[in-house]
Amino acid sequence: MSILQLPRAQPDVILYDWHATLVDTHDAMYHAVDDILPRLKELELWDRMLDPQDSKTIEDAKLLIYVRNNNRLHPKIVSQKKISRTDIFEVLFGEDESAKASAHRAFDDAYKNYVDEVHPLEPDIREQLTQLRNMDIKVGLITNRRRDFLEHELRLVDGTGWTDLFDVVVCGSDVSLRKPAPDMLIEALKRFDIAASESVWYVGDSTTDVIAAREARITSIFYNGAGWDQAWIDKIFPDTVRHPHRPDTVVSTIAEVTQLARWMRAHALRVDRAKEKCSPPYFDG
Repeated sequence: MSILQLPRAQPDVILYDWHATLVDTHDAMYHAVDDILPRLKELELWDRMLDPQDSKTIEDAKLLIYVRNNNRLHPKIVSQKKISRTDIFEVLFGEDESAKASAHRAFDDAYKNYVDEVHPLEPDIREQLTQLRNMDIKVGLITNRRRDFLEHELRLVDGTGWTDLFDVVVCGSDVSLRKPAPDMLIEALKRFDIAASESVWYVGDSTTDVIAAREARITSIFYNGAGWDQAWIDKIFPDTVRHPHRPDTVVSTIAEVTQLARWMRAHALRVDRAKEKCSPPYFDG
């Protein structure tokens, strides 16, 4: 288990990202992205792309330049399956929320042609989420997906459907701003009727997930399913004034989230028992 540090609190609620965290919808996603990139001028988004000099990393600048020159993603990016459409739009449009919203709408129009392609990212996802629920940990799902797409994918995945695994589901179409804005996480907290705290964990595979969790003031767990090395993790989370957000913890599998939750709960129980033994006896009188 690769951990920057342990979370500060055991979880009462664990929220999960959907694409590239619990399921693989890369093929459908990249098909839809490739459909809209040649249309950026038509969508009046071409002139709203960032100047490469304003990119967060050299790699972001290279992606931006390639899209400008070729109206598509580099084949290597598609084959590696390591970047989501949300992160792609962040690279292209930065903090221009209106441009990103327009890009997401165009993506949704294209994605409906490919929405049937959804597979579990790891073979034991259902088992892991069931274990959490058996530990009385509430489980939620957070996704930039439009709700009708997400509900369709929930029914399809794993041949059994996962609609029974989540206590709360919040989609991009449910709020005004998608991730990296914290709106979806805040909406999930409202639906659980709980306040933001370190006892709420959010597990996601992208920088936008980490930013959203930090902005929502909950624990951020970065799911490194793509297998990035530590040097790359330090690069995408540079801890600078402009890019200050870093995850609390890094895991490589969904099972590690369950293991970490179980260990944190057991540790908290041991601490409570130790405190009881050390408490002075109560004398009446």
